[in-house]
Amino acid sequence: MFQINYGSTGRYCDGMSRRTALKLGFAGLGGMTLAGLYRAEAAAGITSSNKAVINIHLGGGPSHQDMFDLKPEAAQEFRGEFNPIKTNVPGFDICEHFPQLAKMTDKYAVIRSLIGMVDDHSNFHTQTGYPRSDLRNIGGRPGIGSVIARLMGPTGSGAPPFIAYNENPVGYLGPVYMAYRPSGGDLRLTGSMTADRLESRTNLLSSLDSIKREVDHSGQMKALDSFTQRAVGVVTSGDVANALDLQKEDPKVRERYGKDVDSFLTARRLVEAGVRVVTFDWGGWDTHSDNFSQLKKQLPKLDRAMSALISDLHERGMDKDVSIVMWGEFGRSPRINMTSGRDHWSRVAMCFLAGGGMKTGQFIGSSTKNAEEAKDRPIHLQEVFSTLYHNMGIDCNKTSIIDPAGRPQFLTDHRDPIKELV
Repeated sequence: MFQINYGSTGRYCDGMSRRTALKLGFAGLGGMTLAGLYRAEAAAGITSSNKAVINIHLGGGPSHQDMFDLKPEAAQEFRGEFNPIKTNVPGFDICEHFPQLAKMTDKYAVIRSLIGMVDDHSNFHTQTGYPRSDLRNIGGRPGIGSVIARLMGPTGSGAPPFIAYNENPVGYLGPVYMAYRPSGGDLRLTGSMTADRLESRTNLLSSLDSIKREVDHSGQMKALDSFTQRAVGVVTSGDVANALDLQKEDPKVRERYGKDVDSFLTARRLVEAGVRVVTFDWGGWDTHSDNFSQLKKQLPKLDRAMSALISDLHERGMDKDVSIVMWGEFGRSPRINMTSGRDHWSRVAMCFLAGGGMKTGQFIGSSTKNAEEAKDRPIHLQEVFSTLYHNMGIDCNKTSIIDPAGRPQFLTDHRDPIKELV
């Protein structure tokens, strides 16, 4: 069994483990087979494009003022240990532990005035734009991956439209649009099984169902055949399995990303294989104590992985189509506590954006002198979602989905994309 462990092995302050042990498999969430997933997707309006989103959740809440919004003029109890460094964009300074990102600041944008966050150790609002309580009576809000699966369906490559390596809300859309999570069996043919034998077994199952077919006037059995064949196609084509097998990647490319960050490279390989939305957690940011010693380990890894991902997309000509968003559930407190840590702080946070044809090389908004509030140009997190949907070709002002109660639900309440980016 081939197994991947993504993210931190530690625990957040709420005591829950955030280690995600992933096994490559044929069965989806809740036992849904890949064929079942394809049957579910048929209800969506299927279109074809190369647009995609990589949604990276820095689990635990990253310290915004120690990464992209340093305050060197603040008092020591707020400023912290890190110094800003200049980048290739004049006036856009970032943390000294981001030397590689400093060389490519023209290729990303940072929001320094993000509001609308929730003091909740969850990726729910960085997947949906809403708190968990919103529309709970009808199942809750769906995540962006499920929404895009519902509206756009698969690309035609054979890959599922949405793959998640974290808990991801499907909300009122229901299990039909759950993320596909590679786990369980293997997506590759093994042993003596060949593509011809797999096709033969599928055809045999179809023939054994001949009695049902004779009385089926609705065409459902015929539809079942097509979905099953598509699922078989994923296995026999090997595209998704190949994307998940990092041993097939150029060793020089793997080296560029560094260690303990396989999720970044896997995400690139999956969108290249035709997945529309890939989301994962990369944890270790719940720094109530020893904030700076922990970040000295985390930030260089993030610097290397993110700069490699951005470079990779540009070199492959994917930077106009693939949007990257990176954020956490909230920021960290301005004042350093008695254990050299920073506590939860939901009043302002940061958001990192790249690709998607956006206007990069800029920071948007600012925070107050100690990074405790949004000062100029507050940006609600739902505006980020509206921008990501815009990059996918979805207009949040015109698009709604009928919920189980028969009411149209807009995708966001703040429906205009961020004007500085589009």
